[in-house]
Amino acid sequence: MNKQKTYFNWSSGKDSALALYHLLKDDQYSVEELTTTINTHYNRVSMHGLRRELLEAQTQSIGIKSSFIELQEMPDMETYEMKMLETVVRLKQNGFTHTAFGDIFLEDLKAYRETQLAKQNISAVFPLWKRDTKELMHEFLYLGFKTIIVCANSKFFNEDFVGKVIDKDFVDNLPEGVDPCGENGEFHTFCFDGPIFKQPVEFTIGEKVYREYDNPNTDNSVCESDTYGVWYCDLIPK
Repeated sequence: MNKQKTYFNWSSGKDSALALYHLLKDDQYSVEELTTTINTHYNRVSMHGLRRELLEAQTQSIGIKSSFIELQEMPDMETYEMKMLETVVRLKQNGFTHTAFGDIFLEDLKAYRETQLAKQNISAVFPLWKRDTKELMHEFLYLGFKTIIVCANSKFFNEDFVGKVIDKDFVDNLPEGVDPCGENGEFHTFCFDGPIFKQPVEFTIGEKVYREYDNPNTDNSVCESDTYGVWYCDLIPK
């Protein structure tokens, strides 16, 4: 059976890691590239704030080729879609027919991705789609994955929260209204060990920083005001 040549939209976090784990076990797909959006102003993973050097160490440990989509900070939609199109066209020319995401239940985002990709005849795959998020977190930990919180929405969490490694107690004692996988953007993580890694990614805990941003979706339940705050924990490669 010929496997479908697939690239993965890699965030560096837990959902991506678990989705990739399942995809690598699926005989339908051959995952041959991990693609990550980088904020060129800070040279870090967009949204997560993770240093590029740690991302590179992570993908090297996984053993799959990585590539970057470089964007300025807070790009407008036209710029974002142009950059994404350039990437999809390049991958299509290199024989890729499928792409995968770690999305779980955001219907609008899934529909947007599928619509944009269909224009280039690329099929989207969602290995975790519609699964219970608490069950996903317990599975993630049971499989031996390890992940650390690199940023969190200040509506729910303070600076003590970032820099923590997720465990079962964390999953079972989240504040009310917080999804166990942070699917609404409540928090993001860096996955540094687990069954898809050749060896753990080593790092030390650095500075914790608070930043505020304009809220593009004021009707979002996570961000009800015109701005929202985020706590970041810098991770420093060893």
